[in-house]
Order: sequence, then structure tokens, then C-alpha cells
Amino acid sequence: AKGNHMSLRNVFVWIAMICLCIGKGYGEGKEDLKKYLNDTAIRVKAASDPREKREILQTSFSTMQRALVTVQQSPLISKSDREAVARFESSIRDKQAELSGSGGYERVPDNELNAFAEYTVQEAEQAAETITISVVTLLLIIILVVLLVK
Repeated sequence: AKGNHMSLRNVFVWIAMICLCIGKGYGEGKEDLKKYLNDTAIRVKAASDPREKREILQTSFSTMQRALVTVQQSPLISKSDREAVARFESSIRDKQAELSGSGGYERVPDNELNAFAEYTVQEAEQAAETITISVVTLLLIIILVVLLVK
């Protein structure tokens, strides 16, 4: 009986450790995503030329979109994660259209690019908070964004 008790206790310890690691990884993953978005906004604000600001935003949107599309195609994620990632990717695509003035959107004026960058970061951060995705999916997104940026 004592042997069974010890192994059961070990199982609970391992489960607790895994839960703590997953929770920590999920929180860090969201922070990494926020940092990437914030860095984009900082670079946009630091740029003086509106063309450069647009290029920074477009590159960031394209990187995020490529990562999200790749994750959607992964067999590792669930159907609900795939749907959540698709909604996030759609919002990024809308921001690209708004930036360029395509798809029925009015083009963001040059003098509003800093505000647009800040608004985009805040909206993406809120979306990342409200869209519930698994740890695996979030980590795939972060890994792909990092790989695509380098």
C-alpha cells in the first residue's frame, strides 16, 4: 500500500509541475507576442519618413500573418484553435488593408501612422487576451514569428 501511495503522490507532483510549466509558458508566450507588437509601434514612432513607417507596419503585419497562416495549417492544433487563429489572422489582414487603403478601407493618412501603430498594438493585445488558444498553438505562433523576423 505504501508503494502505491508513493507512486500516486509522484504522479500528482508531476501533474502539478507540468501545469505550472504550461501556465508559465503560456504567460511568457503572450508577453513575447506583446513585446513583438510593442517593438513594432516603437520603431514606427522612431521613424520620421511616412514611407518607412508604412514599411515597418506592413512587414510586421506580413510576418504575423505568415506565422498565423502556417499555424492554422499545422496538424498539431485543434479545430477550435484553428478557428481562433483564423479570426486573429483576419484582423491582421484588415489592418493591412486599412494601412494600404485597399479592400474598401480608407488609407491611413501619413500624419496618423503613429496613432494607427499604437491602436493596432492595443487591439492585437486585446485580441490575444480574448482569443483562447492552447499553449502549443501560442508557442508555435511565437516560434514562427521569431523565425520569420530573423
